[in-house]
Amino acid sequence: MRRIPPLPAVRVFEAAARHENFTLAAAELGMTQAAVSYQIKVIEERLGVPLFIRSKRRVSLSEAGRKVAPLVTSAFDTLDDAFAMARADDSGVLAITSAHTFATNWLGRRLGAFQVSQPHLAVRLDASNDLVDFARGEIDVGIRAGRGHWPGLRAHFLYRAHFTPMCSPEFLQRHPRLHEPADVSRVPRINPEDGWWRLWLEAAGAASVEMPHQPGIRLDSQVIEGNGALTSHGIALLTPLMWADELATGRLIRPFEQIGFEGPSLWLVYPEHKRNAPKVRAFRDWLTAEFAAIAAAGPAEVFTPPAEDQRTTTRV
Repeated sequence: MRRIPPLPAVRVFEAAARHENFTLAAAELGMTQAAVSYQIKVIEERLGVPLFIRSKRRVSLSEAGRKVAPLVTSAFDTLDDAFAMARADDSGVLAITSAHTFATNWLGRRLGAFQVSQPHLAVRLDASNDLVDFARGEIDVGIRAGRGHWPGLRAHFLYRAHFTPMCSPEFLQRHPRLHEPADVSRVPRINPEDGWWRLWLEAAGAASVEMPHQPGIRLDSQVIEGNGALTSHGIALLTPLMWADELATGRLIRPFEQIGFEGPSLWLVYPEHKRNAPKVRAFRDWLTAEFAAIAAAGPAEVFTPPAEDQRTTTRV
């Protein structure tokens, strides 16, 4: 067991010994001269020997103080080097976790632009639907679906979960009668039993439409559903934000403008203690600026948090 005097007192001794002046040590440490003198007395009483010789005008190191001072300064230098290495290791890599669809179809396509703006950073993206424990320290920031209530995490609202039918041009050629929302009940649907179809019909003003049973294709992620739509296997409920490139190039088509809402919103989250870390601030500022530009084009309801989420929304 180490018999070390209280570390706050040791820190004061190191500064006082380096300056051989209590006033200068107090200025360096942001303390009063009386507080410095008190901490030195704490160590001297613990050791049973004086570390400074006090006179009316000045203090000087005693013989014991001169033996101890260089070793203590060396120890603090070693601590400083150790934490500098930790800071360097931590600041050089930004670890992000995100659900598969957002990571694959949105974030992964744009991370190159972020890295160009932050050439000193390496970025690691973990695409996983698992809920990450930030306390383990392996992840810096995450994109998480929910209501914005996570103890110990700061959350920034990005957008509400939303969806609308999409299909390929080839599919639309084979099923040209997609003129009204009710028409989706008569064409092959990907994940035909998904409850979101009924929600979308309600949002589109077609709540009374019967949805006949279809054998259909059942897939377990929006990435796979979207790829099914791209290959003309059916019409799928997809989030326009996640398929903006495919919509822009015409590889996917939105037969209807109506969108439905269901489930949690998406948030940028990170531990409170990392809020001032430069790499976290850089990513937060970049991501929120990206979404501010997207939100300017609307629709407004996608980028406005539901009432129950308003009180947890953090604006930056």
